[in-house]
Amino acid sequence: MSSRTTRRRLAPVAALVTSAALVLTACGGSSSDDSDAAATASSSGGAEEGAFPVTIEHTFGETTIEEEPTRVVTVGLKEQDDLLALGVVPVATSAWLDDTPGAVYPWAEDLLGDAETPTLIDNLSNGIQFEQIAAEQPDLIIALYAGLTQEDFDTLSAIAPVVAQPGDVPSYGISWQDELTSVGLAVGRPEAAEELVTETEATIAQYAADNPDLAGQTAAVAAPFEGVYVYGPTDPRSRLMTDLGMVYPEELTAQLPDAFGGNISAERVDLLDLDALVWLADVGDEQDAITSNGAYAALPVATEGRAFYVPGSDDYGTAFSFVTALSLPFIYERLVPQLLAATDGDPATEVPAA
Repeated sequence: MSSRTTRRRLAPVAALVTSAALVLTACGGSSSDDSDAAATASSSGGAEEGAFPVTIEHTFGETTIEEEPTRVVTVGLKEQDDLLALGVVPVATSAWLDDTPGAVYPWAEDLLGDAETPTLIDNLSNGIQFEQIAAEQPDLIIALYAGLTQEDFDTLSAIAPVVAQPGDVPSYGISWQDELTSVGLAVGRPEAAEELVTETEATIAQYAADNPDLAGQTAAVAAPFEGVYVYGPTDPRSRLMTDLGMVYPEELTAQLPDAFGGNISAERVDLLDLDALVWLADVGDEQDAITSNGAYAALPVATEGRAFYVPGSDDYGTAFSFVTALSLPFIYERLVPQLLAATDGDPATEVPAA
């Protein structure tokens, strides 16, 4: 991935650091089951009985939504997946990793159907684009996987009711489960959201049960950003593996600035000598930066084939950063075979391409 793509992929992390300074298969279950579940939720036909009015708490207080919204804008970076899974097509979404139309990716395209593709608004490069958002005439703005400031919230609230990020986790730290259930409440489909959470968790649990050899194995996700950036144990990418029973090492956590992630010093790349290591990096300069790091290249994790790449600019890499109920089956049917190959104890085993 280009340096621009890398920076956009880590933009939530950068925003979190800035905010703090100023005041975050074949080897298991089947994706078809979750596609069916999402399709069932998406065909619910509207808000559930008694769903409105509803009040949702967030880091800036609470927001009351009086009736079912019909024009939803997502300022958060991936809530369009939650909306589509629940049968709601947003009128506008936020650009994050690339300029894919509407930020609607392959695992969600079928749920868009014949509806108009959402307008894509770049709320990262130069701040939130309030005028563009207002032009969409929204009656609800969702910013859960986000890092709104009080000023952002106040400005957006003058446009439409805003459901902002929760206050009990870092910015961009909301779990996919809480994100989905909050979106479900906001659009009047709480039961459908809970059902999809339950079914998706069951799919992940099945992957774990079908692959018990992964349990207890150490694993982490890293990227070649300003040296070596390591995603922390609370980051959704790390939870992809800990939800399978794998372990995020405490020694690595202790070297990070916070549980969301951060850079480790060149002297401590030895902490990456794990049972499995995932690098978010494309072929070319990104992967060359990794292999040219002599200290890392000499580690058994590198020499014994326990590390592998997830290209950041393809659909798999995008899904790896999205982590939603829709993208999770797409991820696991690719990730689980790779983890099994990396951790089988045989250096001759090649990790399959996704």
